[in-house]
Amino acid sequence: MKDISLYIHIPFCKSKCWYCDFPSFCGKDNLMDSYIKALGKEIDAKVLQYNIKTIFIGGGTPTYLPLKMLEDLKAHIKKLNLTPNVEFTVECNPGTLDKEKLELLKDMGVNRLSIGLQAYDDSLLKEIGRIHNVDEFLKNYELARSIGFENINIDLMFALPNQTSELWKESLIKVAKLNPEHISAYSLILEEDTRFYDLNNKGTLNLPEEDVERGMYESLLSILKDFGYNQYEISNFSKEGRECRHNMVYWSMDEYIGVGSSSASYIESIRYKNVESVEEYIQKINTDKQAYKEKYKNLIKEDVEEFMFMGLRKTKGIEEKEFLNRFGKDIDSYYKDIINKYINVKLLKREDGYLKFTAEGIQLSNYVLADFLID
Repeated sequence: MKDISLYIHIPFCKSKCWYCDFPSFCGKDNLMDSYIKALGKEIDAKVLQYNIKTIFIGGGTPTYLPLKMLEDLKAHIKKLNLTPNVEFTVECNPGTLDKEKLELLKDMGVNRLSIGLQAYDDSLLKEIGRIHNVDEFLKNYELARSIGFENINIDLMFALPNQTSELWKESLIKVAKLNPEHISAYSLILEEDTRFYDLNNKGTLNLPEEDVERGMYESLLSILKDFGYNQYEISNFSKEGRECRHNMVYWSMDEYIGVGSSSASYIESIRYKNVESVEEYIQKINTDKQAYKEKYKNLIKEDVEEFMFMGLRKTKGIEEKEFLNRFGKDIDSYYKDIINKYINVKLLKREDGYLKFTAEGIQLSNYVLADFLID
């Protein structure tokens, strides 16, 4: 059986954060039971023929599910063929965790938690629409440690409305002092169909200037380095050997299977995408045993583009030999002029058989990556 990674989508939230455009919903708690039953059917139908090397349960807020439904999900997880060293992550939000849920997750086989803190500041948390405060986060973090979770990621955001450079540095230092194994830190991106997008259009969102945001990123790099974290991707930092193996699957363009509403799969260069509507997902699984909205075989150029876009996010970059093995041509046959252009301005470099961003290139990565689209 093929080794593959598994993503499980839980689309329910207690409330919608003001920056969030993820396919998640609040006010649909009445559908939870039907959804979990349908999800179990999809897992049984699509996943049992694989060996699972990583699992990531995301959302939404997976830990918003009641205990009974987490138990039902556990019954299907227990049927899976897991590799001996499986990495099993669950996303969770402070305010949705308690001792019973954490013990159930441990019994389910979860060995990595990803806690969405976002800001170590109660006023900022309110301003971005989070449901928890810092004290709840700390209690949940300590509880998870006491129950035996030895691999924890903490999510943070910067360039938030009314966030100063000093507030950001304070957040970083306080989180790093907790000594989690992994920290993810993303700058705020204004997405359509979010409250922040609308507020910004009205001119009522007080966002940091671009040079302040760049300074925040530089603080992120220096502070986490001082605390012993290794940057292995543009926004991800880990202690030695604690990189998120599941996310590395995406960045390396390896194969994965997704289950649940709006989930995606990538198998043998074919992309599958499930319907986003929770109601439609439940109905389609119950009638057709699958819920695909689209199925699409990537063109070679699309695989090449994606390999570049995702691979260059990793700080070690893209191995040129792997590019040749995957696509039967060397990287220069596609991108020689573009690569030389950015090497000449010191945004890219070639080193030990890898193509990678320089430190300045990482700061301008979106600008550079746009050039790797093939006409």
